[in-house]
Amino acid sequence: METSQHELLVIGAGPGGYVAALRAAQRGLDVACVEREPALGGTCLRVGCIPSKALLSSSALYERVSGGLGEHGIAATGVSLDLAAMMRRKDEAVKLLTDGIAQLFKRRGVTRYEGTARFLAPGRVAVSGAGGEHEISAKHVIIATGGRTAALPGIEPDGELVCTSTEALSWPKVPGELIVIGAGAIGLELGTVWRRLGAKVTVLEVLKRILPGMDAEIAREAQRLLKRQGIVFKLGVSVEGVRAERGRALVQLAGGDQLAADRVLLAAGRVPCTDGLGLEALGIETDAGDRIPVDERYRCAAEYTYAIGDVITGPMLAHRAEEEGIACVEMIAGGEAGVDHDLIPGVVYTEPEVAGVGRTEEALTEAGIPHRKGVFHFRANSRARAAGHIDGRVKVLAHAETDELLGVHAVGPQVSELIAEAAVALSRGMTSAELGAVCHAHPTLAEALKEAALALHGRAIHA
Repeated sequence: METSQHELLVIGAGPGGYVAALRAAQRGLDVACVEREPALGGTCLRVGCIPSKALLSSSALYERVSGGLGEHGIAATGVSLDLAAMMRRKDEAVKLLTDGIAQLFKRRGVTRYEGTARFLAPGRVAVSGAGGEHEISAKHVIIATGGRTAALPGIEPDGELVCTSTEALSWPKVPGELIVIGAGAIGLELGTVWRRLGAKVTVLEVLKRILPGMDAEIAREAQRLLKRQGIVFKLGVSVEGVRAERGRALVQLAGGDQLAADRVLLAAGRVPCTDGLGLEALGIETDAGDRIPVDERYRCAAEYTYAIGDVITGPMLAHRAEEEGIACVEMIAGGEAGVDHDLIPGVVYTEPEVAGVGRTEEALTEAGIPHRKGVFHFRANSRARAAGHIDGRVKVLAHAETDELLGVHAVGPQVSELIAEAAVALSRGMTSAELGAVCHAHPTLAEALKEAALALHGRAIHA
């Protein structure tokens, strides 16, 4: 067996892993990264965030050209869908980005190993690949193996009738009817893509609301707007199984009801990829959710072994994993760093978009924290009105006594960009009055955030 030695070994080249490896190289460490897939970037880049956003962008253009430009005085005729070309564009975007990471690895001296990693002992990892097995020794090892689609009892994905998000990003034909199991970000985004392209979409959710974890008021508004676009929601329903019958998928609901569709998308959450790592060789035991317990410095039970991203407790988000990867490397290199896990933005890239950072109103109420809120609707925002995207609102939450910002939540046009300003304001401990006093360019969508902050004090100008 061939052997190699490095200062730091990162297992997994998703957002957390490849960012950690690149930052370690910047810090002058001899770093290597193991990834079992030929392309770097992990689920997010290969079969998640990036390809889904490419399809969301393309499908939005198709829908607007097909019939959404009349109010702008634009008449389009003879519009047709070339799904294969749309998929090629998506694949090209993914390839350019994965190739870009590979180039960054080369330029910064990150050694890449292709294969599946398994711990032999603390600081010793076997990598099994096409060329056989290779043993790597490293003083420090970061586990960043990410997550995968969660399974549901009675539902077995077959890649044809019952699919995960991976297959739903590459369907060669628009399904006539699509059932989405799960009303989280993945289900709503891919449901939106295929609805725009012509599918009749029904979303099933065991909870009595969509977007669990996001602010309930904003989620209700998002549901209303998505329903208006044609998505059917069935909330508070439990799926007991799915079976094939005459080339169709039959979805069995608790209580006896059945639904039929051409395809079913299983999008009921994700679970960490911690199996097969050989954690028992390190004396590491995962929790009930198969997550790896870590301390505030991302250290596992085994010495010089760390874990970040989807394999530890917290929201399974690419940007969270990136920040943890950087923080972990900084501490390994002798510096100090940290991630404020209370200020990790969450975004859903439907249209309108949904975004939030900080605490929700429900969380504040449950914790008994006195708070006030200011709300501003996009229909009163000049830029939104000029663009014809007037649905949605911005909601600012602040402490009732100190006025310190506690959370910002929004549904509306481009709120995925707007939420970054809110995150900065919360991270700096600003008050809503201070945010409302900041001069914003006019006309911009960001003025809605300023006005929501002013509304908290009864001072919104355009409300």
